[in-house]
Amino acid sequence: MSFTQQVFELIDMRSFSNLWYWIALAVLWSTSSHWVLGVPYDLVQRARRQGGEAAEDVADLVRINARRYLYVMRVSGLWISAFAGFALTTLGMLGFVYGNEFSQAVFLLLAPLTLVGLWTLRTARSYEQRNPSGERLYWLLRWHRLGVQIMGILSILVTAMWGMWQNFTIGVLGG
Repeated sequence: MSFTQQVFELIDMRSFSNLWYWIALAVLWSTSSHWVLGVPYDLVQRARRQGGEAAEDVADLVRINARRYLYVMRVSGLWISAFAGFALTTLGMLGFVYGNEFSQAVFLLLAPLTLVGLWTLRTARSYEQRNPSGERLYWLLRWHRLGVQIMGILSILVTAMWGMWQNFTIGVLGG
């Protein structure tokens, strides 16, 4: 077996039967729910328990990241939306209309992340309008994290069901 054959067997393009895809999916959602509006959630918990310097760090990071997200949205949000729409439509068409499994897998990773991005912008806008501090800020960040976790659970459920269906129909029925 040549080196390139070994590499392609390791990176199997049949995504739903590949362990690496499921590891990537788990890491993606674990990371997405850990970083709340650009702030690691363990820092939010520490700030809530101890206050002081950790609370100042959380407030500063949220303020900086919320402003940054909203600035990017206001400056180039239309272009990002157009590109994301084009990319997701292309992946969706290639995957679900033309039956390309790799495109289906990438679509099932990126489409829910788009919703997380919109949820993050909504949270940033809410922060900008209300400018919460202390316990109200921690509540806002907990609510954001809960929304991301719910999206992650639903995404993993849908991806697992679709992946099982693909593995069953291709594996048992022969494609």
